[in-house]
Amino acid sequence: MAHSATPPGKQMLSEQVYAHLRDAIMRGDHSPGAPLKPQDLAKEQGVSLAVVREALVRVVGEGLADRLPNRGFAVPSFSDRRWQEIAEARRTVEPVVLRMSIERGDVDWEARVRAAHHRLVRTPAYEPEAGEYYTAAWAEAHRVFHRTLLEGCGNPVLLDTFDRMWTASELARRWSAHRNPGRDGVEEHRRLEEAVLARDAETAAAVLVQHLTLTAAALAGDSSQAT
Repeated sequence: MAHSATPPGKQMLSEQVYAHLRDAIMRGDHSPGAPLKPQDLAKEQGVSLAVVREALVRVVGEGLADRLPNRGFAVPSFSDRRWQEIAEARRTVEPVVLRMSIERGDVDWEARVRAAHHRLVRTPAYEPEAGEYYTAAWAEAHRVFHRTLLEGCGNPVLLDTFDRMWTASELARRWSAHRNPGRDGVEEHRRLEEAVLARDAETAAAVLVQHLTLTAAALAGDSSQAT
């Protein structure tokens, strides 16, 4: 486990620190706006400063942390306008891709949509030990359902764009869920699946836009919008 002589080992360490940091931010271990101090993280993980910085740069690249001028790194703050910009981007791009998916998707795609929705419905969103945040299993089932809806488009560039936007908005979505636990996401997803499998592009796109708008509204603290 030499240092500079084994770059693969360093890379593996960086991967571990990155995964740990990403999970900690997603779990809410670091509150919105909280500083992420490389020295503290290095000591906590028992790794070098270089390894921690590499992991932090990756987390920043995913939109789960900010790089502050002369002030190091921090978890994005609640009021960050970026979350609304991400929501706007998703509301602009995803309904268009969903229409393409409905137009081009085959029977195998329909089966995957049904299976992804079934898994989402059957996965508990909350568990006592997970506190008020969604479980990791539900978060993954949720991501897979939304991505599967769009996979019928057959365009990997558009799907890569979705992947980047999803990761960047995932923390905001969790905060939104944390602040608005009364929201009926189950019904929203059911309506989405129903419209997609009926090949009703108009309704599906409208339901998706409303779904994304409610998340953005909840994050902004607008409790007047309810499902």
